Amino acid sequence: MTTWGKMPEQVIQHLSRMEWQHPARLRERLAGKRKFPIVYNLNPPTGTLALTDIKQFHAYLNAWRNWPWPTLVTWVNRSFRELGECDIPVEIRIHTVQQLITVLGNDAIARSKAWEARLEPLLALDESLYPSLLRHLAALERLTVEDARLLAAVIPQLQRGLGQGRYLRAIPLMGVDTKFVELNQALIVALLDQRHRQQVSEEGGLEAWLGCRPTPSNWLTVKPLCSTARIRLAGLSLLKLPLEQLLDYPLPASNILVVENLQTGYELPELPDTIAVCGGGANTKWLRAPWLEGKRIGYWGDLDTWGFKLLADARRLQPHIQALLMDNATLARHRERGCAEPNPAQMPVSGLRTAERETFDSLHSGLLGIGRLEQERLSQDWVNQALREWADPPEL
Repeated sequence: MTTWGKMPEQVIQHLSRMEWQHPARLRERLAGKRKFPIVYNLNPPTGTLALTDIKQFHAYLNAWRNWPWPTLVTWVNRSFRELGECDIPVEIRIHTVQQLITVLGNDAIARSKAWEARLEPLLALDESLYPSLLRHLAALERLTVEDARLLAAVIPQLQRGLGQGRYLRAIPLMGVDTKFVELNQALIVALLDQRHRQQVSEEGGLEAWLGCRPTPSNWLTVKPLCSTARIRLAGLSLLKLPLEQLLDYPLPASNILVVENLQTGYELPELPDTIAVCGGGANTKWLRAPWLEGKRIGYWGDLDTWGFKLLADARRLQPHIQALLMDNATLARHRERGCAEPNPAQMPVSGLRTAERETFDSLHSGLLGIGRLEQERLSQDWVNQALREWADPPEL
């Protein structure tokens, strides 16, 4: 196969890969930031090379002579000693987005028509939205045409303060459902920022700008572990609270047990004056709650380097946290149930005490032949004894 003389199908493949399927470059072309023309060298042969495959040389010439868009091809008259004088196609020059779409064919044409259908209602609302729509072209393409019409209908209705303390799902809108707003929030924020000089982002996002109550997020499972705590929680034995409420609502027990994994939380024994918060994993933000400063806090996570990282994160928020079942004794007792840790964390700079750092090193180095021991693999009697000793320590 010759290395000279690019054929039309090769050019189209190159343009598709380098222009059409390259999101950033495509957006720049559409926005006019990447200038035309697109010039593609056809790598024409010298006379000597042409003679090495005269059949391919004629196929090359004929392919470009018969190409449907001859005005895009640059031809140069050359005189070959062996072949005589001949017009040779040397490059392609594409001057506009429309020419690029036409050359690429049916799929590109269909895609551009889909853009037009979605852009039309939005640009009819406000032509200044065009740059922002291009920056979010992938999100625009995910919309149906009806979605684009809904977007054009909702944008002018969304005004600063509209929420008046409601949740986002409860804001008053005409002809548009609030689930649509929630699902397309990123694109809506981008368009509102374009219309309102970045106010929405500067004020903390859509909910804050609208004056909505924050949508509950980062739900954690709360489990009272004694009858007194259950009575204080209206008799409930298990409930879920969002981060926002946990920050403001003091849990009615002296002992707060933080358990990294949810499934482990279901196995907890009864403990006096104790409420467990389970399943937060890496979500330690709720530990910022000021009311925790007056509580005894126990933290039980996986015995692996990431578990210790989460412990360190938690302790930076509440320095008086006591680690439970995250020690060398527990590790040695259950080492046969451990496994390797594929991607260990690095030692936290702060937040771990000396003994905890030693256990971290044992895991990280594989000193005991394992790098990870999950909470669920600990013997229940061992767990119950350690937790009861923490929750109800003997009087001195």
